[in-house]
Amino acid sequence: MKRVYLSLGSNIGNREGNLRKAVERLAAQEIRVLHTSRIYETEPVDYKEQAWFLNQVVEAETALFPMQLLTRIGRVERELGRRRTVRNGPRTIDIDILFYGLATVETARLEIPHPRIAQRRFVLAPLAELAPDLRHPVTHRSVRQMLESAPPAVVRPIG
Repeated sequence: MKRVYLSLGSNIGNREGNLRKAVERLAAQEIRVLHTSRIYETEPVDYKEQAWFLNQVVEAETALFPMQLLTRIGRVERELGRRRTVRNGPRTIDIDILFYGLATVETARLEIPHPRIAQRRFVLAPLAELAPDLRHPVTHRSVRQMLESAPPAVVRPIG
């Protein structure tokens, strides 16, 4: 079993419900959910002209290989109505693999650790709740260190 960290985001429809359903469906896809972070409301990054997101990080275990995990995640996204129309645009659900154990993967379809993790405060804040001392397998920086130096952005816990 590999320890994995997944980032979830939603800014269409019932955002909180979309996150909850995604966690439930991931758990039914050969992924054992161990912990979830609080939910954060975050401003959009890159494509700014859209609604704010709700984001969350999931810590899980799986026996799936990275490409199998990516396929399962894609299935969950499609089941929850994800349509890829505008790059970084609005979406019912977005699920990214942040870390897969200490592995590094670089293919045309998948890069692990997530290539932009150090610039994404909306990912690092919830990830720091679950694993502040987790180290990036390439840069060796901890999640806490990456969060401290991430570009400023509005990221606030809800509830």
